Amino acid sequence: MNASVLRMDCLDIRPNHGVMSIETPTALILGGTGRSGSLLADRLAQRGFSPRTAARSGADVRFDWDDPATHAEALRGADRLYLVTPTLRLRYAAQVAAFLDRAEAAGVRHVTLLSVHYADQAPTEADFAAVEADLVARHGITHSILRPAWVMQNFADEHLPLVDGAIVAPSAGGTEAFVDAADIAAVAAETLLDPAAHAGAAYALTGPQALTFQDVADTLARVSGRPVAYHDVDQEAWINGALAAGLPADYAVVLRWLTGAIVSGNGSLPTGDVEKVTGRPATTFRDFAERHAHAWTTEAT
Repeated sequence: MNASVLRMDCLDIRPNHGVMSIETPTALILGGTGRSGSLLADRLAQRGFSPRTAARSGADVRFDWDDPATHAEALRGADRLYLVTPTLRLRYAAQVAAFLDRAEAAGVRHVTLLSVHYADQAPTEADFAAVEADLVARHGITHSILRPAWVMQNFADEHLPLVDGAIVAPSAGGTEAFVDAADIAAVAAETLLDPAAHAGAAYALTGPQALTFQDVADTLARVSGRPVAYHDVDQEAWINGALAAGLPADYAVVLRWLTGAIVSGNGSLPTGDVEKVTGRPATTFRDFAERHAHAWTTEAT
């Protein structure tokens, strides 16, 4: 649909001194310059909706979890929220709860939370499940929870880059149903465009196939036209390397959990929730790789 055409289900039509006024609802997108947030903003704009991206820099408004002075302006006029919690931290539930209190008071009536796959199995040291529980317990707002698997974009950016032509990560041959961030954004868009239809829903977002890291390497090799190997390394050695590269030391518990799920054979499996919500199949890793082939062909130069 042309971005200039407004969907009627995205309009707030209310009487104003005897005259009907039309207001376009506004969705505040935290992490608005991130992988799913930036794509979500584009999708909403294409549907005639009004997105407001928020981040520490480069977004429509400045937003910093550690600077409450930035929160009021970000929330001004927003009636729905894409909630991306603080990253690379373990304890943040109280901080998020305070922000949600403020969001409710400012007029937000629906929240779509970007959580993690198997959040209910997350280590108690991390607040993934606590944030979900707090959101579910709120009666003044509706909610949708998105629980994505490992994101395909990890292989195209600094998260899992090729090192000397190889993917290096622990897996013990386990599989994961990697999901495209574009599919996360597509599902998030539907929940924000029609909150009532997705109120109380929790969607486990995956790709259509459970793949090994070797499968991924083979696909990248075919797409890039160059050899791509996979090196299955010791889990603790990999975690120590990530910490040495700059990740917070206490975040090791999350890295151990995320990689441990794959190593133990408990990696995500295809769910079909992307198709259930969007009406189209989830993106295959091959399609994703072809779309981002430059990420691996450029690396060789």
